[in-house]
Amino acid sequence: MSIVNLNDRLTKFLLVLAAAWAFMLTFLIVADIVGRTVFNSPVYGVPEIVMNSIVMIVFLQAGYAIRSRSMLRADFLAQKFPPLLGRISLAIGYLLGAAFFLMIIIGGYDMAIHAWTAGEYEGEGALRVPAWPTRFTILFGSMIAFLNYLLMAWLDIFQPEKLDSEVDPEAKFQG
Repeated sequence: MSIVNLNDRLTKFLLVLAAAWAFMLTFLIVADIVGRTVFNSPVYGVPEIVMNSIVMIVFLQAGYAIRSRSMLRADFLAQKFPPLLGRISLAIGYLLGAAFFLMIIIGGYDMAIHAWTAGEYEGEGALRVPAWPTRFTILFGSMIAFLNYLLMAWLDIFQPEKLDSEVDPEAKFQG
């Protein structure tokens, strides 16, 4: 199994995990709304759980969005360029995206370690949510996003799928 296939499986798994998580959050939110309106008794900690979960869901899905070319990008200019120059301009954009996520990794590492060692929590009152899972998910999602941006730059510049199909004409017809 190639690195690209392994990466694609991992990013799809993280996408499904994030979607399932978001689905489960809907039940928690509905329970809180029903508890507040019908029973005058909210589910404690829902705002803190939802706040941290949304951040985690976004970072779990970032790698898939990048790899599937669904991340926001302005490729209308790259389409106007000659093919090689267009691929290079897209690769530069991917490298800038990789640099952005690398800065998140570098800047967030100490905060994640501190959240773990100091026992940092979010929220006040009845339920306090630990902050370290969110911080480490941001780091993990950023690492996947960073690697996917590098992978996309490499694929756009060198186009190994075209090289494979030129060597083996049957390769382009295999799934």
